[in-house]
Amino acid sequence: MITLRFGEPGYPPLLAAIHQPPPSLDVIGDPALLVRPAVAVVGARKASREGLLVAERLAADLAARGIVVVSGLAFGIDSAAHRGALVTGRTVAVLASGVDVPSPRMNAPLYRRIARDGALVSEFPRGTPALKHHFLQRNRLISGLALGTVVVEAGARSGALITARHAREQDREVLAVPGSPLRETSAGANALLKDGAALVRGWEDVVRELGVHLDEAFRAADRSAPAAPASRPAAAGTIAPDGAVARRILATLGTRPVHVDDLQATCGLEVGPFLAHLSELEIVGAVRQLPGKYFVLPPTPLGARR
Repeated sequence: MITLRFGEPGYPPLLAAIHQPPPSLDVIGDPALLVRPAVAVVGARKASREGLLVAERLAADLAARGIVVVSGLAFGIDSAAHRGALVTGRTVAVLASGVDVPSPRMNAPLYRRIARDGALVSEFPRGTPALKHHFLQRNRLISGLALGTVVVEAGARSGALITARHAREQDREVLAVPGSPLRETSAGANALLKDGAALVRGWEDVVRELGVHLDEAFRAADRSAPAAPASRPAAAGTIAPDGAVARRILATLGTRPVHVDDLQATCGLEVGPFLAHLSELEIVGAVRQLPGKYFVLPPTPLGARR
């Protein structure tokens, strides 16, 4: 367990930019995740089966592309988002209790998984129980740690809508997954879409909406990362993949084959650098080429992190 203090190295820069950032944060797990590009995925506690599946799949797809998934460890959509992210990547849980107090208690197994493979965060003193007004207070941290907030399912008076409101006040993107007008837990997400939130059908919509912000965040995170150990120089004629360019290509790919021309156009990169980096990614096994110059991400074994 460590404590990050405002104004000191390691304090999340996105959180530092919000109105009245917390003076300190207690962290269990990997504090480096708090400076990585992140997206919040939140929603109803009493979510539908479909909503839970959407949240888990969306979080897994985002995490597979190097994006940290932030949520609140609550039952329902939050827990589904954490579980999905842990399959392919990393996640951060923002608690309404002290960081050493699992909340809700029945989520203790998930709490322990995140402590081991992600990060738990709280602004409340250690030992503090989760009180009702703490949940409203912590919602600003969920949105504050992220470039954008995706609401998967939310009722008309859901706390997820408060997180979305904080995101707008913090000048962050607000996105929502549409739902059936007959389902009560879709009312809040549909209202956000009516008010101008970006529509999300899958990870592609999130990456497209946050594109420039994600590129900048990845570059900033790469600059702040510790230097890699020295290695053998690349063979003559090869080009080491640039972190931002490689991630842009990987973020555009999924399990559905994409033709090389469409991939280049979607990435918005010059043909020469694009082909050079795509070739390097294929060499290291990060992408797979199919017949006809189609590309996909290689399959990820269940439980592995990409």
